[in-house]
Amino acid sequence: MRVVLDTNVVISAILFRHGPTVTLRQAWMAGHFRPLTDRPCTDELIRTLSYPKFQLSPSDIHALLADYLPFSEIVDTADHEALELPLCRDPDDQKFLVLAELGRADVLVTGDKALLALAGSTRFVIERPKDILDRLASSR
Repeated sequence: MRVVLDTNVVISAILFRHGPTVTLRQAWMAGHFRPLTDRPCTDELIRTLSYPKFQLSPSDIHALLADYLPFSEIVDTADHEALELPLCRDPDDQKFLVLAELGRADVLVTGDKALLALAGSTRFVIERPKDILDRLASSR
């Protein structure tokens, strides 16, 4: 299964050691699904991990990214102007739709209301972390 995880989902999965998103990290590390990323999403992830509130050193950030990026497939999304996708009311979240479309994702996982509002209007499923966790649990 090919999956796009929004930045907040990735951060929860790699930064925190307890909670439901930890199971997502374990699932991608075990090969139960393939996370997709691209330059804009990776840049946002690195920038967000650098926020002072997380108090992470550059080596901490590097270690956290090592739990995600080696398991991810990098998708080239530079040429996305001709895509016919619904517009997210938060323009900063449009990149996740682009990545999911160009990466031929099966699922975009998010807790973001602006993205969840587009569920059913794309070729790929848009769902919350709990939904994909339930699906992964029932397929084992």
